[in-house]
Amino acid sequence: MNSNESLKDTLFTKAFTENPYPAYEKLREEEPVSYVLLPDGQYAWIITRYEDALQALKDQRFIKDFTKLSDDDEMGHDSVFSQNMLFADMPDHKRLRGLVSKAFTPQMIAGMRERIQEITNELLDEAAGKDYMNLIDEFAFPLPIIVICEMLGIPTVDRDKFRLWSNSMIEGSNGEYAQDINQHMNDFVQYLGKRFAAVRENPGEDLISKLIISEEQGDQLTEQELYGVVSLLIIAGHETTVNLIGNSVMALLEHPDQLELLKSQPELINTAIEEALRYNDPVEFSTSRWAGESLEFKGKSIRKGDLVIVVLNSANHDPNQFDDPEIFDITRQKSKHLAFGKGIHACLGAPLARLEGEIAISSFFDRYPNAKLNASKKDLEWRTGMIVRGVKELPLSL
Repeated sequence: MNSNESLKDTLFTKAFTENPYPAYEKLREEEPVSYVLLPDGQYAWIITRYEDALQALKDQRFIKDFTKLSDDDEMGHDSVFSQNMLFADMPDHKRLRGLVSKAFTPQMIAGMRERIQEITNELLDEAAGKDYMNLIDEFAFPLPIIVICEMLGIPTVDRDKFRLWSNSMIEGSNGEYAQDINQHMNDFVQYLGKRFAAVRENPGEDLISKLIISEEQGDQLTEQELYGVVSLLIIAGHETTVNLIGNSVMALLEHPDQLELLKSQPELINTAIEEALRYNDPVEFSTSRWAGESLEFKGKSIRKGDLVIVVLNSANHDPNQFDDPEIFDITRQKSKHLAFGKGIHACLGAPLARLEGEIAISSFFDRYPNAKLNASKKDLEWRTGMIVRGVKELPLSL
């Protein structure tokens, strides 16, 4: 067995999930575009160097709509996710993104600051007087789910349902829990169908109402596109931010010198958020792309239909792009990390995630400046799956 085969055997193990960065370093050095077996049984090309990742994310030969590779028109369109901008290529992508993007303009996001601060304060108030808290359950999860539910006009009391559905789909990306995923997706679709019907009867000022009645150059979302777009907003609208908050707090607690620097210079919060995104990106792998044609990429022959995945966390630790990438430095300037992707599929909700992260981290350490991790890091359980990176629980002493 050669060294590369031995290295590939270390991928997707428990030790790898806890700390993938040594394996990524070796892949960048030895085989930066590597053909590997994924946990769900598929083979894929994974791309680990920054420049290669940047090129792949922008290369429209790597397509997002898998149905273009099949003559079966129904193939892949039975999923609630199947018709949204995340899985669309041009020109469909531009049309779908255009119908949604009006809700995510800089002015709209800036106008949400006061409400996000109110929600943050309310959640931190609930922890007042406690000696301990699980940051994920009590703060990092409820904040973004309340925000996206309010944006979409969905009752906040239903947020735990979305957590169940979202976790099932995200963590099921490793090929497990297929039966649960199917049931949860069916429940999700039924819930949304009832919600859409209620909105059509009595539309409001929420985003779902606007998506149903909005037009862009005479175009509207189809029913299937409506399911796809709303489900994407619900799941992507909170998953990234949950892990952004959790990973940021963990990084700061692990680096007390950086936390003290942030306390003494709170104006560093924006660069601190950017560094946390780079250092332990809440989205570890890009969503799937496929080679729309047979092609050569960085010396590798990639066949039409091959699955291609960019390892965002590896790219963000590439020493050819970042000086001392293993050092967590909240003063790092002009960090062109790939946490939110690049190209036409760059994350639409990135400004909202950044704003929520900024408010959450600043407010948490203002309220609980002496917080400490109440567990050994090796005892923390990391979430499974092929997309997000974050811990299931983050126990803190306050």
